[in-house]
Amino acid sequence: MIFSSSLLENAVNEFAKLPGIGKKTALRLVLHLLKKDVSDVKGFSDVILKMREEIHFCSRCKNIADKELCNICADRSRKQEIICVVETIRDVIAIESTQQYNGLYHVLGGIISPLDGIGPDHLEIDSLLKRVNEEKTEELVFALSPNIQGDTTIYYLSKKLKDHRVKITTIARGIAFGGELEYADEMTLARSISNRMPIENYVGQNKW
Repeated sequence: MIFSSSLLENAVNEFAKLPGIGKKTALRLVLHLLKKDVSDVKGFSDVILKMREEIHFCSRCKNIADKELCNICADRSRKQEIICVVETIRDVIAIESTQQYNGLYHVLGGIISPLDGIGPDHLEIDSLLKRVNEEKTEELVFALSPNIQGDTTIYYLSKKLKDHRVKITTIARGIAFGGELEYADEMTLARSISNRMPIENYVGQNKW
């Protein structure tokens, strides 16, 4: 692309750094902003900057939060004795969209993947074990993507938790193996959460 303005070019280049945004889409977004009032654009940039500077990670579950605790952990009407273990914050959003789960979460920040150099020490596993020890946790629901890395993580965690008096379940296999949890449609994901199974059944199916 050839630009008549270096300011325009710089703005397009910055938008193009976002995931899934190519140069053409970036140009369309920048030209859209040029049509807006300066006050609107300033409001947009202020919101983004404020989000980046002031956002927190929940001290309890590692979800995105405005304060020390996220809105989910701070909601006492939710079932405090159930923790749904997920890979990323996007998975929390996906499960919440189903409106079929009313417990708490724990965001691991990834899954075990030796080929990518991600081991247990890179994940929020110790903080999960601490929660199980200190909170009155009755059930852990593993809601990880159904792929080899997700299964490896479930196997590792189930071994770590074998001496804890806590029920361990995993979401039902309504999602195709190799798929990503965040891309599952809400109905399939809702059914998988509602029909979660004991970890022993899951292990039997996958024959680790």
